[in-house]
Amino acid sequence: MSRKQFNRGKRGAGRHVQLPEWLQASPAWATLKPGPRALYTELKRRFNGVNNGQIILSHRDAALALNVHRNTVGPWFQELQERGFIEMVQAPHLGPSGYGKAAVWSLQELPSANGRPAPKAFMGWRPKEKPRTKSQHRCHKKQDSCGLDETSSRGTGTKSVTL
Repeated sequence: MSRKQFNRGKRGAGRHVQLPEWLQASPAWATLKPGPRALYTELKRRFNGVNNGQIILSHRDAALALNVHRNTVGPWFQELQERGFIEMVQAPHLGPSGYGKAAVWSLQELPSANGRPAPKAFMGWRPKEKPRTKSQHRCHKKQDSCGLDETSSRGTGTKSVTL
Protein backbone atom coordinates (compact mmCIF):
# COMPACT_ATOMS: atom_id res chain seq x y z
CA MET A 1 0.00 0.00 0.00
CA SER A 2 1.43 3.37 -0.96
CA ARG A 3 1.77 6.25 1.46
CA LYS A 4 -0.85 8.32 -0.33
CA GLN A 5 -3.43 5.57 0.01
CA PHE A 6 -2.65 5.22 3.71
CA ASN A 7 -3.04 8.96 4.42
CA ARG A 8 -6.15 9.43 2.30
CA GLY A 9 -9.04 10.82 4.28
CA LYS A 10 -7.02 11.33 7.47
CA ARG A 11 -6.28 14.63 9.05
CA GLY A 12 -2.75 15.22 10.24
CA ALA A 13 -1.79 16.48 13.62
CA GLY A 14 -0.50 19.67 12.03
CA ARG A 15 2.61 21.53 12.94
CA HIS A 16 3.96 21.44 16.45
CA VAL A 17 6.77 23.05 18.43
CA GLN A 18 9.34 20.66 19.83
CA LEU A 19 11.26 21.60 22.96
CA PRO A 20 13.93 18.94 23.53
CA GLU A 21 14.40 17.48 26.99
CA TRP A 22 18.07 18.53 27.17
CA LEU A 23 17.03 22.16 26.55
CA GLN A 24 14.38 22.05 29.26
CA ALA A 25 16.82 20.46 31.71
CA SER A 26 19.35 23.29 31.35
CA PRO A 27 19.66 25.78 34.25
CA ALA A 28 19.00 28.63 31.82
CA TRP A 29 15.56 27.22 30.94
CA ALA A 30 14.69 25.96 34.43
CA THR A 31 15.06 29.45 35.95
CA LEU A 32 13.36 31.26 33.06
CA LYS A 33 10.05 32.99 33.82
CA PRO A 34 6.87 32.08 31.88
CA GLY A 35 6.87 35.21 29.69
CA PRO A 36 10.27 34.60 28.04
CA ARG A 37 9.40 30.89 27.71
CA ALA A 38 6.24 31.80 25.79
CA LEU A 39 8.23 34.19 23.58
CA TYR A 40 10.80 31.48 22.82
CA THR A 41 8.00 29.11 21.91
CA GLU A 42 6.57 31.76 19.55
CA LEU A 43 9.97 32.25 17.91
CA LYS A 44 10.36 28.50 17.53
CA ARG A 45 6.86 28.28 16.06
CA ARG A 46 8.02 30.54 13.25
CA PHE A 47 10.95 28.22 12.50
CA ASN A 48 10.02 26.05 9.51
CA GLY A 49 13.01 23.71 9.46
CA VAL A 50 15.28 25.68 7.13
CA ASN A 51 14.95 29.36 8.07
CA ASN A 52 17.05 29.57 11.24
CA GLY A 53 18.86 32.90 11.19
CA GLN A 54 16.03 34.35 9.10
CA ILE A 55 13.17 34.27 11.62
CA ILE A 56 11.35 37.61 11.49
CA LEU A 57 9.49 38.73 14.60
CA SER A 58 8.90 42.31 15.72
CA HIS A 59 8.02 43.39 19.24
CA ARG A 60 4.53 44.34 18.07
CA ASP A 61 3.91 40.99 16.38
CA ALA A 62 5.23 39.13 19.43
CA ALA A 63 3.00 41.18 21.74
CA LEU A 64 -0.01 40.47 19.53
CA ALA A 65 0.76 36.73 19.42
CA LEU A 66 1.26 36.53 23.20
CA ASN A 67 -1.62 38.87 24.06
CA VAL A 68 0.52 41.33 26.06
CA HIS A 69 1.49 44.99 25.65
CA ARG A 70 4.30 45.64 23.18
CA ASN A 71 6.50 47.21 25.88
CA THR A 72 6.30 43.96 27.86
CA VAL A 73 8.10 41.78 25.31
CA GLY A 74 11.23 43.96 25.06
CA PRO A 75 12.75 42.72 28.33
CA TRP A 76 11.78 39.16 27.36
CA PHE A 77 13.78 39.39 24.13
CA GLN A 78 16.68 40.84 26.16
CA GLU A 79 16.55 38.02 28.72
CA LEU A 80 16.52 35.34 26.02
CA GLN A 81 19.55 36.99 24.42
CA GLU A 82 21.43 37.28 27.73
CA ARG A 83 20.86 33.61 28.50
CA GLY A 84 21.97 32.52 25.02
CA PHE A 85 18.71 31.15 23.60
CA ILE A 86 18.42 33.60 20.69
CA GLU A 87 20.66 35.94 18.75
CA MET A 88 19.67 39.02 16.78
CA VAL A 89 21.01 38.56 13.24
CA GLN A 90 19.73 41.91 11.96
CA ALA A 91 18.45 44.79 14.06
CA PRO A 92 15.15 46.50 13.26
CA HIS A 93 15.54 49.42 10.86
CA LEU A 94 13.75 51.62 8.37
CA GLY A 95 13.67 50.23 4.87
CA PRO A 96 14.41 52.26 1.72
CA SER A 97 10.76 53.24 1.36
CA GLY A 98 10.58 54.49 4.96
CA TYR A 99 8.66 51.50 6.31
CA GLY A 100 10.01 49.75 9.38
CA LYS A 101 11.67 46.35 9.05
CA ALA A 102 11.44 43.91 11.95
CA ALA A 103 14.39 42.28 13.66
CA VAL A 104 15.70 38.98 12.31
CA TRP A 105 16.42 36.26 14.88
CA SER A 106 18.37 33.03 15.12
CA LEU A 107 17.65 30.17 17.53
CA GLN A 108 20.88 29.10 19.21
CA GLU A 109 19.86 25.47 19.73
CA LEU A 110 19.77 24.81 15.97
CA PRO A 111 22.31 25.15 13.16
CA SER A 112 21.83 28.27 11.06
CA ALA A 113 20.57 28.32 7.48
CA ASN A 114 24.06 29.09 6.16
CA GLY A 115 25.47 25.88 7.68
CA ARG A 116 27.01 27.35 10.84
CA PRO A 117 26.73 24.83 13.73
CA ALA A 118 24.50 25.52 16.71
CA PRO A 119 26.40 27.44 19.42
CA LYS A 120 24.08 26.39 22.31
CA ALA A 121 25.38 29.22 24.50
CA PHE A 122 22.53 28.68 26.98
CA MET A 123 24.12 25.40 28.10
CA GLY A 124 26.97 27.35 29.72
CA TRP A 125 24.72 29.87 31.44
CA ARG A 126 24.66 29.78 35.23
CA PRO A 127 22.60 31.91 37.63
CA LYS A 128 24.52 34.73 39.26
CA GLU A 129 25.30 34.00 42.86
CA LYS A 130 24.39 36.64 45.38
CA PRO A 131 27.50 38.18 46.94
CA ARG A 132 28.21 37.19 50.49
CA THR A 133 27.59 40.02 52.89
CA LYS A 134 29.30 40.79 56.14
CA SER A 135 27.52 39.59 59.23
CA GLN A 136 25.52 42.42 60.68
CA HIS A 137 25.94 43.60 64.25
CA ARG A 138 22.77 43.10 66.23
CA CYS A 139 22.54 46.80 67.17
CA HIS A 140 21.74 49.86 65.17
CA LYS A 141 24.81 51.96 64.38
CA LYS A 142 23.45 55.09 66.10
CA GLN A 143 22.78 53.25 69.36
CA ASP A 144 25.74 53.63 71.71
CA SER A 145 25.35 50.99 74.35
CA CYS A 146 23.53 48.22 72.45
CA GLY A 147 22.09 46.88 75.69
CA LEU A 148 25.45 47.19 77.38
CA ASP A 149 26.17 48.88 80.65
CA GLU A 150 27.48 52.45 80.55
CA THR A 151 30.45 51.25 82.57
CA SER A 152 31.78 49.31 79.63
CA SER A 153 35.31 50.17 78.76
CA ARG A 154 35.44 51.85 75.37
CA GLY A 155 38.38 51.31 73.07
CA THR A 156 39.78 48.27 74.88
CA GLY A 157 37.68 45.69 73.11
CA THR A 158 36.03 44.40 76.28
CA LYS A 159 32.51 45.20 77.40
CA SER A 160 30.62 44.19 80.47
CA VAL A 161 27.00 43.26 80.16
CA THR A 162 24.50 43.86 82.96
CA LEU A 163 22.00 41.12 83.58
